Amino acid sequence: MSQLELKNIFIVDDDAAVRDALGLLLLSHGYSVRTFESGERFLAALEPNWEGVAVLDIRMDGMSGQEVFVALRQRGSELVTMFLSGHGDIPMAVQAVKDGAYDFLEKPCTDQVLLAKLNDALGICIARRQSRGNQEAVHSRLAKLSPREREVMDRVLAGKLNKVIADELNITMRTVEVHRANVFTKMGVRSAVELAQLLAGRE
Repeated sequence: MSQLELKNIFIVDDDAAVRDALGLLLLSHGYSVRTFESGERFLAALEPNWEGVAVLDIRMDGMSGQEVFVALRQRGSELVTMFLSGHGDIPMAVQAVKDGAYDFLEKPCTDQVLLAKLNDALGICIARRQSRGNQEAVHSRLAKLSPREREVMDRVLAGKLNKVIADELNITMRTVEVHRANVFTKMGVRSAVELAQLLAGRE
């Protein structure tokens, strides 16, 4: 899936008129839309690999939008969450944003505001995907290192000199230099600083 294809929007609202209006608007602007009449149905359908933006009504029959948001966090969902809120729901929506939701929109909101917010939220989704891809690439490179190269790399990252590394591992300095060069080549870096920066975001 390319960046341009990441336009998945999941609307959760117990008002059929709202679901229809939002769904038609977003479809007309090229989004991929799925609608759900309750938080329970949305969570029952939820799959771990879903990416995109979940637009949750705050007040619904059954689970509230806030409860759905908590459930998404507990499941480790990658969906970015936005809330639709009536005037009386704003304190709850503000709290949800403090807890990690992206934003909330007060009903009614203009099409322009909604579309702008969704595009910004999808930008977060794309950034997360890129970050996951970067982490996977780092793990793949690490898997190519031999056990001895990993030992040398750990000591290089600790700032130890080649002579110290040689003494600790009971090998020659020349062998350390070879392993060090192999580490840099396999990890795609040119220095210990670049190596540390590459691994800084590793999970």
